[in-house]
Amino acid sequence: MDRLIEWRDREVWLVSGGPPAVYYLVDRAAGGVLINAPRFDQTTYEALRRHADPRFVFLPSRFGARDIRAWREAGLRVLVSAQEEGVMDADLRIDAQQKLTRTIDFLPLPGRTRGTCGLRLKNLPGAVFVGPALASGGSGWPELVPEPDDLSYEGRLIGTVGLGGEVFDYLFTDSFVPGHTRFGPGARDALRAHIERLLA
Repeated sequence: MDRLIEWRDREVWLVSGGPPAVYYLVDRAAGGVLINAPRFDQTTYEALRRHADPRFVFLPSRFGARDIRAWREAGLRVLVSAQEEGVMDADLRIDAQQKLTRTIDFLPLPGRTRGTCGLRLKNLPGAVFVGPALASGGSGWPELVPEPDDLSYEGRLIGTVGLGGEVFDYLFTDSFVPGHTRFGPGARDALRAHIERLLA
């Protein structure tokens, strides 16, 4: 595991570059939150516990649903969008009105899959985990990259434009290539420049 960033009350660790990439959010209020699920094994579980007791697995889409039953048996609650299909072992089906804590909530970003959803850290500098809604592009920054199995590229475009209006400085996707992927600071400005090119 590699620590990507540390703030006063939380840290973000890269558990696996994937695909999809797996992150571990260590948050003072929420505890340990896996974003996507790695293969379950005791070594990984104990590595997570060294930083915080794992409490939740958040699935931005069904693509990150690995060994969900084993993670649930280890005591983690599985969170996934109410609109996402193909994830049977969820403990909580979330929507845009719900919050994980006072400063952590969810952003629907459908289009890659029906229920693709982001997790947002609202307190500044702000960060968003967008799952497969965006991908590490040629510049290394998150970009809207068409995929042959997109549910709706147009839906993804609309969601990306909306995301450009949010306040954040860091942006994490399901794709992470060490030495190439850029996630911040400066992610919102990079995304806005990308949106301008898309719409030109």
